[in-house]
Amino acid sequence: MRFAIATYDRYLGVFEAFCRAGWIPLKLFTVPLRDPDFGNQRASIALAEQLGASIQLSRISQRDIADIGIAGCDVLIVAGYDWKIPDWNALLKYAINFHPSPLPMGRGAYPLPRAILENHPSWGVTCHRLTAEIDAGEILAAEHFPLRADECHESLDLRVQIAGKRLADRVARDFDELWRAASPQGAGTYWPKITLADKWMDFSKPIDDLLRHIRAYGRTGSIANVEGTWHIVKCAVGWQQTHEHQPGTLVHTHGRAVVVAAPDGYLAILESEAVPPHLAVQIAGALGRS
Repeated sequence: MRFAIATYDRYLGVFEAFCRAGWIPLKLFTVPLRDPDFGNQRASIALAEQLGASIQLSRISQRDIADIGIAGCDVLIVAGYDWKIPDWNALLKYAINFHPSPLPMGRGAYPLPRAILENHPSWGVTCHRLTAEIDAGEILAAEHFPLRADECHESLDLRVQIAGKRLADRVARDFDELWRAASPQGAGTYWPKITLADKWMDFSKPIDDLLRHIRAYGRTGSIANVEGTWHIVKCAVGWQQTHEHQPGTLVHTHGRAVVVAAPDGYLAILESEAVPPHLAVQIAGALGRS
């Protein structure tokens, strides 16, 4: 099978799995470099270059779909691509997407934080036919795994990547059969894109809720306002303790650590980024808070 793939390094394992199975890559569609921890594409580009595939960083157009079809592409594979794919049906034989949720639950751009916030007992990765409706195409196969009570963004992200590799190995090996037997999803749930309001930490909530919020967004950052100063929180710990401080009060500092009161305990912000004044104004305006 000859394929094109739209992805970046978070889903490098998917790209590698199809190559391992003997599929021939014709083109890599990827995205401009973003956060090096969460959006790198260097390894994907290196693999494409090594295998002689062409590379495109700009958004896929209808013309691009036509061009890869003319070049002999059988399958377009999508895994973590930022932009919606144009209609491919008249131009390619197949198109599939690897989505980081147990579809039909969790359709949408990035469902991982909500999986933790809603305390789901299990999670998964799904391979489905690419259709005009986002993440709603017939399912070829899926990988599922249980979640821990203390699951965090980073552990879930890595587990999704590993499950995606396993799933891609299976899909690459049995593609024709899985495509023919693909089953409709039925009714599902769409989870909207994460907003600044979603990432804002409300110190009036119990400490367990705050810690779950920190775990859900991990190093992608939660937003906190501590006595008028905005923080992008990357790492925090907390504990329950009886006290008389008002929630949100700064009660202690040590080095870079900042301890803030919650109704039933304290949250210690261990690692955070200062928000520049102009961005602080934007965040406050978006959240409707000063």
